[in-house]
Amino acid sequence: MSNALPNGSGARELAARPKLTRLRSFVRAFGALLDDTQREVHILARGGRLLAQLVEHDDWLPDEYAAPSSERYQQYLLHCDSRERFSVVSFVWGPGQATPVHDHTVWGLIGVLRGAELSQAYTRAADGKLAKCGAPERLTPGSIGAVSPGIGDVHMVSNALATGPSISIHVYGANIGRVERSTYDDDGVPRRFVSGYANQALPNIWSQT
Repeated sequence: MSNALPNGSGARELAARPKLTRLRSFVRAFGALLDDTQREVHILARGGRLLAQLVEHDDWLPDEYAAPSSERYQQYLLHCDSRERFSVVSFVWGPGQATPVHDHTVWGLIGVLRGAELSQAYTRAADGKLAKCGAPERLTPGSIGAVSPGIGDVHMVSNALATGPSISIHVYGANIGRVERSTYDDDGVPRRFVSGYANQALPNIWSQT
């Protein structure tokens, strides 16, 4: 039996598929990076460059992992390492949507793919309450940010666009949807949560040529 696609609609469908080879190459390269080093400073620096190469192209993310919801921001799992050393997630914000103030407890990299985001860092004041740390950082397509308990781990992220969605690709040093983390009000009291994911199925990055 021939595996060749027929001319016409089948060929057009194949041509229209997202270029998931970009994500596959990124996953392979990031796994090789973690095989080579466990030092966070190297992971953030070298991993940030890998993520920048991924988000400089906006032709690979399937539509189902870029869909906003009117109820809240969405967190879609794109890949999780078999040893849960890292996970790759797309975050999608509708207009006006924002995260609560939250932490991560592991290192993380953020690369904006589409739209624009505002990241407001927080620090703990002497009275134990949380206070904004500087002005919000505006991240635009191609921008790379980083978080970790060592360099600053508490922030709030919001969509900087009033009329459209924004999308960023995040890489975390764990299966972030299973990590117990915290959100915070101004009083600084942690409220435990586990985020999970919005999707039940992963993109098949291994079938693309």
